[in-house]
Amino acid sequence: MNLVLQGVGDCKARLERIAALTASDHLTWLGDNAVRCEGFAFSTALCQTIEVAAQAAQLDTTYSIGLHKMSDYKLLAMDMDSTLITIECIDEIADMQGLKAEVAAITEAAMRGELDFAASLTRRVALLAGLDASALARVYEERLRLSPGAERMLKAVRKAGLKTLLVSGGFTYFTERLQQRLGLDYTHANQLEIVDGKLTGKVVGGIVDAEEKKRTVERVCAELGIAPSQAIVMGDGANDLKMMGVSGMSVAFRAKPVVRDQANVALNFVGLDGILPLLT
Repeated sequence: MNLVLQGVGDCKARLERIAALTASDHLTWLGDNAVRCEGFAFSTALCQTIEVAAQAAQLDTTYSIGLHKMSDYKLLAMDMDSTLITIECIDEIADMQGLKAEVAAITEAAMRGELDFAASLTRRVALLAGLDASALARVYEERLRLSPGAERMLKAVRKAGLKTLLVSGGFTYFTERLQQRLGLDYTHANQLEIVDGKLTGKVVGGIVDAEEKKRTVERVCAELGIAPSQAIVMGDGANDLKMMGVSGMSVAFRAKPVVRDQANVALNFVGLDGILPLLT
């Protein structure tokens, strides 16, 4: 069994301490902030010990039987809100209506898988009716920030020849701008209806829910002539689980427990570029 440990900042001493628990005689340093412990004798009890110690040391752990390479993959598919970017755009738009707390509570429940996504989105968007469309620009310009490690990750995957897909239960206003800004190959999201410069509280066309996200990943893979197993899919909410489920590598980024439990990789402390040490 192999284990990659990762952290942020000055973490070498913490990495060495947790790595020592594996009793592995073959440690490969993957830069200053990551180490791979190779060929250690895995057991449930040892795993539990490592997990508790790593959590306390604020280190991420990823187990694998073999080694994975970037060349094994041809597509990187990402969720947008709380994955590629740090915010939930609909919550910030709602803040312009004085309704952030109400909308954010619905968003959080939907991301935990407690509410049907499509129904919850319809409910949240309806609360935005009458808001001036200029609020979207304010959210993009004043509040939207890329998640840590996003640009480094994208630079590395592009250099390796992977295509990129941003597939979101959020809105085209933001995905289209991020596509241009970051040079993304594909995007797919919901379109807010705007009439006379104001949000109507409706979405144009069908809603990009969990099933549509999965179909989008499969459709892009088909266009590229690759299998979904050649895709890396990153997300944080329950509506990402279906597209993560068809991928070759599923990555839970700062994710809800239900997503962390089902993903191949969980990045809780490091940035999005935490996938890079796993693919060397």
